[in-house]
Amino acid sequence: MKFMKVIGRAAIVMAAVASLLVFTWPLFISAASTDQAALAQGVFIALMPLMVVMVLVEFAAGDLSTKQLAVLGVLIALNAVIRTLGAGTAGIETAFFLIVIGAYVLGSGFGYILGAASLLVSALLVGGIGPWLPFQMMAAGLVGLGAGLLPKSKRAWLAVSTMIGYAVVASFAYGALMTMWNWPFLAGTGGALSYVAGAPIIENLGRFVQYELITGGLLWDLGRAVTTSVLIALSGKVLLATLSRVASRTGIQKI
Repeated sequence: MKFMKVIGRAAIVMAAVASLLVFTWPLFISAASTDQAALAQGVFIALMPLMVVMVLVEFAAGDLSTKQLAVLGVLIALNAVIRTLGAGTAGIETAFFLIVIGAYVLGSGFGYILGAASLLVSALLVGGIGPWLPFQMMAAGLVGLGAGLLPKSKRAWLAVSTMIGYAVVASFAYGALMTMWNWPFLAGTGGALSYVAGAPIIENLGRFVQYELITGGLLWDLGRAVTTSVLIALSGKVLLATLSRVASRTGIQKI
């Protein structure tokens, strides 16, 4: 069982590293052009088996029982519906508060699957399927993974404060990752803010930061941060208590 738990943790680490590498490819790959559709298709093909493997590994390690899988399914469906209320319009994003709270209580592996799968289901509900979807799934999965690593507290106010602080950082990180993978296509070539194939990482990173500032990406991310923080502040205490009871009854370790 200990061996399987190690394998489970390794699967989570591999998923996180792979996701980050996919998002930050412009900083490492010296390519003058990359086909956007082919890139997204390749990521999606790789992501689906990865999610299945993570579920199976977590299940085999004893971290997910049939009851826990049922809880996961309910939260995915609920979050998918909640996301349709905002879906990022004008920076208003309603999906992330439940991912953060759920992962905080139920763990990183649970949070990664919850984040990725809930965005997939919500996209299927509203027809929001496109080259961006696999990247949204991975980025939301990373948000959930990070939330599961936050220091835990049995004091509700401290737990909620911790999650709000994380939500602000995660909201800007999510936006940066979602812009990074698409930046070479959006910015074009030859401009002051364009991706330069083969340029040093620092140079391209500086160009990317300028692109974010000038195009208003940070303002959009601010809307996500505010929305997520407010929703956590309003529902955090109740959801922490509810999910902790669920964790206790289904055998998931409580905070």
